[in-house]
Amino acid sequence: MAYRSSETTVTEKGQVTIPVDVRKALGIKPRDRVRVEYDPEQEVAVIRPLPSVVAALYGIVEPRQRPEDFRALREEFERGVAEEVMAEDR
Repeated sequence: MAYRSSETTVTEKGQVTIPVDVRKALGIKPRDRVRVEYDPEQEVAVIRPLPSVVAALYGIVEPRQRPEDFRALREEFERGVAEEVMAEDR
């Protein structure tokens, strides 16, 4: 496996800056989460990008139709709420 190396400095808070070429190669953008794995036998740390929760869940629920008619869904919901309120008043 071909490794590339870069150097960076650890701040007093224990923070490091991931070099731009590594961020680009891993697709890491500001505010992204990463996992740091450490192998004590090899004394090696590995940084892996974590997929966002939104990206991980995208498409998990199939819409009833494409494109989804949100106005019709809202009207249907409001009718249901109105019917419940009217039933409570009786």
